[in-house]
Amino acid sequence: MEKSKRLFCFGYGYTSDYLGHELEKFDAWALAGTTRDNDKRARLRERGVEAHIFDYQHPLADPSVILKGVTHLLISTPPEDEGDPSFNMHAQDILKIPSLEWVGYLSTTGVYGNRDGEWVDESDETIPSSQRGSKRLKAEEQWLSLQKDEGLPVHIFRLAGIYGPGRSALDSIRAGVARRIDKPGHAFSRIHVEDIVRVLMASMERPNPGAIYNVCDDVPAPSHEVILEACNLLGQIPPEIIPFEKADLAPITRSFYADNKRIKNDKIKQELGVELKYKDFKAGLRGCLEAEDYATKTLFSGMGS
Repeated sequence: MEKSKRLFCFGYGYTSDYLGHELEKFDAWALAGTTRDNDKRARLRERGVEAHIFDYQHPLADPSVILKGVTHLLISTPPEDEGDPSFNMHAQDILKIPSLEWVGYLSTTGVYGNRDGEWVDESDETIPSSQRGSKRLKAEEQWLSLQKDEGLPVHIFRLAGIYGPGRSALDSIRAGVARRIDKPGHAFSRIHVEDIVRVLMASMERPNPGAIYNVCDDVPAPSHEVILEACNLLGQIPPEIIPFEKADLAPITRSFYADNKRIKNDKIKQELGVELKYKDFKAGLRGCLEAEDYATKTLFSGMGS
């Protein structure tokens, strides 16, 4: 039976994969997307995802055919200095898709820059203080220009720090790389990948072209509190706290501590009716551990005696 809805993801990564698995529960959806890795393309195709190689050196070979029938488009490709690669190489092809109902761009709360711990919402000025944030803001502006000038149904999702099964403090502790860095007054906002999917699906059901949404949980928190909670869940002794000024941090890690802000998420609740499954990092980490237990039980139950 022919599918009535078709999702295409530029950058079929961690979040896109979770969204795809959720949509697969409904018979109407066909899934497609891009990757930069040939092995991953093969794995995606084995699962029924129509996967294509895409990067700056490899634009889509025949976009009119590959994008035919796409109703929902999600963009999560990392931007370069010139902006978003999918925009730069395929904006005109996307504008020619007559079936397109919804476009989502996954951005970052890094576009707000440093606010010295203050709360920010979608109406606040974007003043990125990092190169990553500046690139994301440029990509946002590119996609929103198509909404304003061409009527493309673009939605921007500013994601806080993403975590979930296989990508959480639990994993860094097991790998022996977790550190508890204390920078007084500093907090990060986070979001569990399952709740990102809830937000995206709610937006698909209630399109509002041009809308911008902060996507985060209810409780910003210092990273050392997250590591402590993860250690407690795993029954491990937490590492000693290291004062920020004494921590030997890689430049990219230190840059994360340069921005200090607390992200408001009222809009996803009020406009989209989203109820978060994991309202804070404690619930989220428990969810990660439960998902691991479920996966283990499922694996061994299928192995027989």
